[in-house]
Amino acid sequence: MDNQKKAYLYAIPAVVFWSTVATAFKIALNSINFFQLLFYSSLVATITLFVIIIIQGKLYLLKKLTVKDYLRYIVTGFFNPFFYYLILFKAYSILPAQIAQPLNFTWPIMLVLLSIIFLKQKISLKSIGAIFISFFGVIIISLQGNYSSFHIDNAFGVFLALGSSIIWAFYWIINVKDKNDEAIKLFLSFSFGFVFIFIANISFSKIIIPEFPALSASVYAGLFEMGITFFLWMKALQISHSNAKICNLVYLCPFVSLIFIHFIVGETIYYTTYIGLIFIVSGILIQNFIDKK
Repeated sequence: MDNQKKAYLYAIPAVVFWSTVATAFKIALNSINFFQLLFYSSLVATITLFVIIIIQGKLYLLKKLTVKDYLRYIVTGFFNPFFYYLILFKAYSILPAQIAQPLNFTWPIMLVLLSIIFLKQKISLKSIGAIFISFFGVIIISLQGNYSSFHIDNAFGVFLALGSSIIWAFYWIINVKDKNDEAIKLFLSFSFGFVFIFIANISFSKIIIPEFPALSASVYAGLFEMGITFFLWMKALQISHSNAKICNLVYLCPFVSLIFIHFIVGETIYYTTYIGLIFIVSGILIQNFIDKK
């Protein structure tokens, strides 16, 4: 078996796992609040990432980091996992999963916009057109069919879901010049981020032992949204002959996610969700094509 086929064996399970996490979020949030979901999922993710760097034999890299590096990871830990997932889980707590998930998936477009501001990158008219295509999809999903009144049922939830994509994009912007190992960066961000999460929990919520469905869903989210899936994805990218082919698999996530949301969570999927999602993904793919050109 060649490396490209092996890469698919790593990447496809990662895509499937990422497609299921929106369902896990909703199951957990049926019994616990978003602070508690963040606490347990990030705790599991931090432990998982620590185990991964031990298995990979990268523990020694922690000694090579400077004080400046550790200060940087305090900042990145604030944005991810703390601030990003706090906003995202709050959005999931007040929106249908089929709305929150596609809106959060707009982060590649937000990344383009933030790159213009912070990295001084130029943008072409074609790129502007691609952005408008994606945001037209956002409008379609947000309105949920209320075109006559042009009314958004839960504007605050939509704002949070879109805001989470901006936070995620900003997290990548501040990481762009960091050449340290990816697993180490993520582990330290989660380690420091968990401190913020713990403080937020004891300040605005409380630490409890959830019932089994919520606890298992939280553990699942920590493993397959934040932990193991990262390892699978990075492994796929490392051995792939074409990272573009691997990365394109990510665009299946929001569509496959709707299947799990419908059959497990029980949401009736609006036709506008499919239409809006097609516009969002189309805009992102057009933007990627422009970047390659």
